Amino acid sequence: MNAQKIEKMSGHWVLAKAGKKVLRPGGKKLTEKMLSSVSISSKDKVVEFAPGLGFTAKKILSQEPQTYIGIDSDNNVIGFLTNKFKDTRALFLARNAAQTELEDGSVTRVVGEAILTMHADHRKREIIREAYRILKPDGIYAIHELGLQPIVLPETRKNDIQKDLAMAIKVNARPLTISEWKYLLEQEGFTVINQAVCPMRLLEIKRMISDETFSGFLRIIGNILLHPLIRKRILQMRSIFKKHEENLCAVMLIAKKNEIIKFNPEAPYS
Repeated sequence: MNAQKIEKMSGHWVLAKAGKKVLRPGGKKLTEKMLSSVSISSKDKVVEFAPGLGFTAKKILSQEPQTYIGIDSDNNVIGFLTNKFKDTRALFLARNAAQTELEDGSVTRVVGEAILTMHADHRKREIIREAYRILKPDGIYAIHELGLQPIVLPETRKNDIQKDLAMAIKVNARPLTISEWKYLLEQEGFTVINQAVCPMRLLEIKRMISDETFSGFLRIIGNILLHPLIRKRILQMRSIFKKHEENLCAVMLIAKKNEIIKFNPEAPYS
């Protein structure tokens, strides 16, 4: 296995290489809570931004929506998911989440997990605006992202956390406090109607067993032991997560599309 490739690979794909299937900050339970809150039915047209390995896609499809479209900018991901779900009605498109090329007001549900976190604030806004554009009036946008706590956190502390995360996961992750996440959604025309917060314990043993089952956990541990390059990266990530565990959390927000956007791009976070 190429050392340079593993060293530069983004954290979630390193975990996937080790066999981890649940890659969301709040784990399987927060994803399930999110989907329960969204209440997908046979009348819904669902779009998922950055479906990853397809864990959430599988759960959405089990609820038999009218349509499901997964959007990802990585052609390899699209190829993998198209093959994985070839016997379903799922459609996967190689497009940018900020420019899906879907019609205005054409879907009823948009879901995104751990995608906004990975972008700078102006890019977060672009993706949220695209979700707003493609949703029908009163459509629902659900997000599951990495969060910061407490509500008020000094900028120096935020910067330290962001710097350490970037070093560990090789992505310029920019998590926000729950009030900042809500502010972004509200400024782009959404009303938050439900929320939940839980600890970010992605690489803790109990969470991994819960997410992956015990046999899955053992498979991951086996892969970590067999591959020193992957082991080094995962231990580095776990060390950073532990270092900042008091300030890291997972955030779920369910937001409804308003008909009128009230947006002030110069306004600070509140």
